[in-house]
Amino acid sequence: MTDQTDGVGVEWFHREHGGQVPSNEDSRPPSQAVTGMWTKCQECAEFLRNEDLDQNLQVCPLCGFHHKVAAHQRLEAIIDTGSFEELDTLITSADPLEFTDTEPYAARLARTLAKTRENSAFIYGRATIHGRPVMIGTFNFAFMGGSMGSAVGEKITLLFEHALAEGRPSIVINASGGARMQEGVLSLMQMARTTAALARVRDAGLPYISVLTNPTTGGVAASFAMLGDMHLAEPRALIGFAGPRVIEQTIREILPEGFQTSEFLIDHGMIDQIVDRRHLRERIASILALLLD
Repeated sequence: MTDQTDGVGVEWFHREHGGQVPSNEDSRPPSQAVTGMWTKCQECAEFLRNEDLDQNLQVCPLCGFHHKVAAHQRLEAIIDTGSFEELDTLITSADPLEFTDTEPYAARLARTLAKTRENSAFIYGRATIHGRPVMIGTFNFAFMGGSMGSAVGEKITLLFEHALAEGRPSIVINASGGARMQEGVLSLMQMARTTAALARVRDAGLPYISVLTNPTTGGVAASFAMLGDMHLAEPRALIGFAGPRVIEQTIREILPEGFQTSEFLIDHGMIDQIVDRRHLRERIASILALLLD
C-alpha cells in the first residue's frame, strides 16, 4: 500500500477515518511502526488495522505471526465468558533487599504498578472451559517482562494449592523472562517452591497443562513451565533457559537455525503440540476431556 491513491494523498483518510495508512517503506523498527489505527506486522511487514488484530487475538491474518497479547485478553479467549473469578489480587512485591541497579527497585516497581494497574506479573483464579471447572493463570509480560519474584511465586503456588483443594485441573500460560534479579535468592527459591506445590497436584492425579508463549525463559522455563502433563506452545515462541546469544557466547559455537523455537523443540521431543492462539481454547477443552472423562 502506498501513500497515494489515484493522485490523492492520505490526508483524506486521516481526516475521515481517524488514522493514516503508513507506507510499507517505513524504515522504523516493526515495534515502533504504528500510526493511528494501524500496526506493522513484525513478520510480513504489512500494515494491519488494530481493530482487526484485536478481533484476531493479535495474530496477523495474512501471515499468522503471533504478536504479544494482553494478559486479560488471553485469558478471556480461553475461558467461558463471565466465568473468571480472580483470586489474591492484593498480593504484590516488596523490596526486602533494597536493591538498586540503574535505579532503585522500589521506584521501578512503583512505576510498573502505576503503568499496568496490576499488583503483580501473574493473574490467576477460578474459571470454566466448556463448563468444566479449572484453575487458570497467566503471566502479564507488560509487568517487568513477566519476571518471577516472590509475589508471582506465591500466586502460582496458591493456584496449585487451590487446584488440589478443589479437585480442579491447572492451566498456566507462561510468558516470562525468568526470575526477577532485583529480588535475588528470594526470587530463585520460587522455582523450588512452585515445583513442590505442583508435585502435590501430580500426586493427587490432577492434570496440569502448561502453555508456552513467546518468551518462556529463565527460571520459569527451568521449573513449573516444563513440568506439565501436556505442553502446548504457540508458533515460533522462544522457549529455553538462557537465550541463544548467551549460549553461543558460552560454548563458542553457532547454534542450529531456529534453536529454542517451538518448532525446534517439538522436533526434539520437548513439547507436545504447537497450537495457534485462536484454537487454544478448543484444544485445551479436548485435552481435558481426554484426561478426565
